[in-house]
Amino acid sequence: MTIDMSQFYQVFFDEADELLAEMEKLLLDIDVTAPDSEDLNAIFRAAHSIKGGAATFGFNDITEVTHTLESLLDRIRKGEMALTPEHVDAFLVSKDVLTMLMGGHHHGTAVDQAAVSSVSARLAALSQGTAAAPAAAPAPAGVPAACAAPVADADGNFCFRIELPDVPQRDVDALATELGLLGEIAREVMADKRVAFTLTTGESQDDIVAICSFVLDPDDLKITLGSIGESPPAHEPAATEVAPAVVPAADSAPVEAAAVAVAPPSEARNPGRRATDKEAGSQESSSIRVGVEKVDQLINLVGELVITQAMIEQRIMALDPLIHERLLNSANQLARNTRDLQEAVMSIRMMPMDYVFSRFPRMVRDLASKLGKKVEIITRGAATELDKGLIERIVDPLTHLVRNSVDHGIEMPEQRRTAGKSETGKLILSAAHQGGNIVIEVTDDGGGLSRERILAKAMQQGLNVSETMPDIDVWQLIFAPGFSTAEVVTDVSGRGVGMDVVKRNISAMGGTVEIRSTPGSGSTISISLPLTLAILDGMSVKVGEEVYILPLGYVIESLQPMAVDVKEIAGQGKVVKVREEYLPLILLYELFDIEPLHANPAQGIIVILEADGKKAAMLVDGLVGQQQVVVKNLESNFRKVPGISGATILGDGGVSLILDVSALLR
Repeated sequence: MTIDMSQFYQVFFDEADELLAEMEKLLLDIDVTAPDSEDLNAIFRAAHSIKGGAATFGFNDITEVTHTLESLLDRIRKGEMALTPEHVDAFLVSKDVLTMLMGGHHHGTAVDQAAVSSVSARLAALSQGTAAAPAAAPAPAGVPAACAAPVADADGNFCFRIELPDVPQRDVDALATELGLLGEIAREVMADKRVAFTLTTGESQDDIVAICSFVLDPDDLKITLGSIGESPPAHEPAATEVAPAVVPAADSAPVEAAAVAVAPPSEARNPGRRATDKEAGSQESSSIRVGVEKVDQLINLVGELVITQAMIEQRIMALDPLIHERLLNSANQLARNTRDLQEAVMSIRMMPMDYVFSRFPRMVRDLASKLGKKVEIITRGAATELDKGLIERIVDPLTHLVRNSVDHGIEMPEQRRTAGKSETGKLILSAAHQGGNIVIEVTDDGGGLSRERILAKAMQQGLNVSETMPDIDVWQLIFAPGFSTAEVVTDVSGRGVGMDVVKRNISAMGGTVEIRSTPGSGSTISISLPLTLAILDGMSVKVGEEVYILPLGYVIESLQPMAVDVKEIAGQGKVVKVREEYLPLILLYELFDIEPLHANPAQGIIVILEADGKKAAMLVDGLVGQQQVVVKNLESNFRKVPGISGATILGDGGVSLILDVSALLR
């Protein structure tokens, strides 16, 4: 009987992605002149864990690259070779190649075999650095003669004795088959009827554990250096926890043959994490991996529960509070529990901004090198959480903003030196919660935006501009389609096809983007987004017989204007005066062709709204109330409607449209 290993592919690919991301992060942060030994060990363990998993699943191309990679890393971490910038570059290229190979096996994407061969040859060449051959270590005390010194034979093979717990015969046969893929294996039935294997292999103990863990609990294994017919030494010290790569090398210190407690899998999955003794016991149960589709299904069900709770609440409002006091109290408790449940479930979908920020250090490093610049990237608020759906959609806009800052914002080293700045420019990515929104900022200490160049380019393109425009409006011109002040078109920028897409994508997420810039000191691009698009707090307003939902984040206040405060501008529509400020008046009944109860603003109610830095007043017939609403996509069920961002189901079972405030103000 053999085990179908394909069922575990997804786990391997997920963990390999995490390990590669952790490896890249450590490599980008490492101090080449004085590398931290823990960081080097963590990078080595990541490569070793990927190698073990790839070998288990038969991904030989990944195994070969990681084998060469870990061999070079092993020499560096042992001090046989000094770490150099060339090593770091080679390791980062190796990470890219491994990611490509993973994609080939996982998704069937194309693999550049020339790049694979090139990186293998590069790593092998770097491994040929001259170093004194380490002296052979003495034979470990208590090791049986069959595995006595040297521990590894001429081919680099080791001898392991693997004692199994009392398991069914089918599991023993399955393990014999799988372990046999690693080398020569022999079987022994011990006096207590349990089975032991002797395995001669060039693979590590971690590889053995990886295979056995698919059949039994690694903690039930007893792995010693020994052979069939030899008993373990009478004196066995207490079990010692070790890192995944535990095969003694030729230069390692003498060890006693003893029962070895295998390190928990969580250490291999998170090589950069230093677990404390207190954490060790609970590390395995600290998290579980759940498919996104299951989380989305749970969120949808909670959304339906919110709608049902709203229906119940609406129906009991007609009941006498004295007669039905207990029922009303129970309904209020249900409302509180539903709200708590909704917040708890929504938090499951929230992800830290580090998921986005972590991909930029490598990109900035490569781009700065290509442009001949020196750039230091700093991240703040990486633990700030945002809805997964928004996180995936914010990656592309942020990528373009970061590339723009490195290309257009930060000057060349000689220019910065002339301006009295450090040769190394700073690029800061930050995220923070502000009320019900998250604010993400991209800041650089470069030359800032040039008002004169932007206005000149805008006039050249026929845009409606003037020399007296305030700075905040001038900066917004860079979001015009096809706008670019780059002198030369390169593969980085200059075609003017990015910033307008950035603003359009952010607006589609219900967000806003602002620019602050000081000549000679740098620029900041600030993005404000709602924390989630699945469930929002809204204000129900009535126009005629229709009820619409206004997202509460856009609402400033509501009031009833006086007739003298409403003016009409010929050909421009109506405006209303609110505290010495004239605001354009949005007439919903005209936009949606509805028969209103009050066409006269002085008889209705106006709601003051603000979006994208602009204010307006919206005329409605009345305010229905404030409530949580579950957002339903209108386009997938009907079609795109101008001025409408979605729909929801009200407590009475009717459908209400959610207004797109940004679009209405535009």
